[in-house]
Amino acid sequence: MKTTLEIPDTIFRRAKARAAEHNISLRTFVSEAVAEKLEAKSPDRQKARIALAGKLRHMRRETARISTLIEQEFERIEPEEWA
Repeated sequence: MKTTLEIPDTIFRRAKARAAEHNISLRTFVSEAVAEKLEAKSPDRQKARIALAGKLRHMRRETARISTLIEQEFERIEPEEWA
């Protein structure tokens, strides 16, 4: 997709120089830089994930109980039943 961006001159020159150093086009350099930025985990996103996990703390006992039940059921399965 084509688009037009306004980039400060100093950043543009640095990006163009870095792309040349790596023998890639400016288009490739910018695309890779944006992709890296999108993949990076932001502190706010990390905090939200931790907050959500903390809210599920009360489920630890239930999770352990369910895991025990699953293990017990798998112990009852005979090996020939898997074949």
